[in-house]
Amino acid sequence: MAELRKNRIKEKLLSGKSAVVLMGLDSADEIELYGTGNHDGIWLEGEHGGVGFDELTNMTRACDIWGKTSIARVHQNEAGVIYRTLDRGSQGICVPHVNTPEEARNVVKAGKFSPIGERGMFPGRQSYGVSDYFLKANEETLLIVLIEDIIAINNLDEILKVDHIDVFFVAPSDLASSMGYIGRHTEPKILDTIDKALKTITAANRTAGTLVYDHNIAHYRDLGVRFFAAPVQKWIAEGIENLVAKSE
Repeated sequence: MAELRKNRIKEKLLSGKSAVVLMGLDSADEIELYGTGNHDGIWLEGEHGGVGFDELTNMTRACDIWGKTSIARVHQNEAGVIYRTLDRGSQGICVPHVNTPEEARNVVKAGKFSPIGERGMFPGRQSYGVSDYFLKANEETLLIVLIEDIIAINNLDEILKVDHIDVFFVAPSDLASSMGYIGRHTEPKILDTIDKALKTITAANRTAGTLVYDHNIAHYRDLGVRFFAAPVQKWIAEGIENLVAKSE
């Protein structure tokens, strides 16, 4: 019988290490193209991007080939959406706009099999050839909640008490919008709010995550953040600008 695939990110986080996830790879071919990199996982964008259930299987399979953890951001905190995404092969789930402890518990209920949660008893692609899959799957399923509204910041202490959430991810843009700073997520007040939230998460001995670039990853690492999501689009855009500048 086959062994259930290990969740690389979950394994690293549990051992106290950091994990880097690439955002912006929108096809199985792109995931494979960069599969030799040292990153730990791929963020599959199902909230704002075009990743649907049909594409999800091949994209998660491409992650499996290179030993990268697949994390799908869904568009709703709904049980059927969450467990269908996991059934299609994603090793992790990311749920937006989790603002209360009740909403965090809903993520756990949908993302974990009994006795922890109430995920529908369908094995899905990751189970093929694995004996006792239902008894093992909970250990390898990564659950991430997005802290991206000021109401979530105000409820953060209570949200952090919810068990079985692996990463509490503070997202800058929506947080800024909820605070009246639309499109201005680099304002000092927003950055200060993000820093305080990340410190609160780490002080509670929970794992903090956030969006990073080359210029700020060291800052967040020093705050204790261990889950880093990095968009590739900025690197590509900067590379184009540098190349064109050198041609003139």
